Amino acid sequence: MVEIEAGSDEWLGQVQEDIIDPERLIIDPHHHLWKKRFGRNYLLPELWSDTGSGHNIVKTLFVECMAFYYREGPDHLRPVGETEYITDCCKQSALDPNNATVAGIIAYTDLRLAGESEEKLIEALHLHTVKSEGLLRGIRHSGARDQYPQDLFIPGNAPSNLYEKESFRKGLSFLAGHGLTYDTWHYHHQNSDFLNLARNVPETTMVLDHFGTPLGVGIYRNRKEEIFHKWKQEISDIARCENVYAKLGGLAMPDNGFDWHKAKRPPSSDQFLKAQEKYYMHTIECFGPERCMFESNFPVDRLSINYHVLWNAFKKMTADFSEDEKHALFYGTAEKVYSLQA
Repeated sequence: MVEIEAGSDEWLGQVQEDIIDPERLIIDPHHHLWKKRFGRNYLLPELWSDTGSGHNIVKTLFVECMAFYYREGPDHLRPVGETEYITDCCKQSALDPNNATVAGIIAYTDLRLAGESEEKLIEALHLHTVKSEGLLRGIRHSGARDQYPQDLFIPGNAPSNLYEKESFRKGLSFLAGHGLTYDTWHYHHQNSDFLNLARNVPETTMVLDHFGTPLGVGIYRNRKEEIFHKWKQEISDIARCENVYAKLGGLAMPDNGFDWHKAKRPPSSDQFLKAQEKYYMHTIECFGPERCMFESNFPVDRLSINYHVLWNAFKKMTADFSEDEKHALFYGTAEKVYSLQA
């Protein structure tokens, strides 16, 4: 018998659920678009297949993923190719009233340029702004780096001690003056470094992606509770930095160690809750709903769970929340942080 490939439509289709609270307005503030990664495309048709699967996803935010770069030209400007390509997707999506609108872009620029040549950073940000036709909302320059990248499904490739580099901090501060946010992704053992960064650049609005990615593979396997205990304190400390917001999601990546991508069928929303609810609830308790936003992190987390099942899980875990709290988590915080009102 041929096994069904994890992340495929056939594999994901094994678990179907009735949609909970189907009219609730949702902004999905974190997804990617790319060609031929993990063996398949994830472009506008695939995104719409997910966002149109039952929940009321009205807007989304694209987050950089090193795709569609220019193949020639100065290195510091090549990432603008991604912004140009995604802007076309945004414009196409805005013409279809029956599907979610890709309403903003988080691009990539090497913030260390501020130390080498501030003119280069200004040039890169200006070109991102021009090519985005007003859709640029922020920059993600991730800090993810681990000493055993060979054990990771998605190994971060950030330079060592990125958050401590003066050139990087200068670039990060530069974003505030241009009305841009900063998204970051790193691993759990880098949370303390990020805390120091957030304290030292308080003028910039920062968004912590994926809970700081608690790892659960390689040397971190079988250490979930130990890591969770330390992670709880670090999240509590980070939450005291009022310039930091939290994206709630991205815990179903293979590197988190829940191994759903190895299972014969994906988890139900109840199974997802049993495994992960404590991460969500602790973060919401620390930051407050007004500084948290649910995210899909698709198509990466698509390797583990169905889109509509994931959002069902989010709705189940907030069933007892007030209407204002729900609105913040599903829509309001993302709208505010990324200026997605239009």
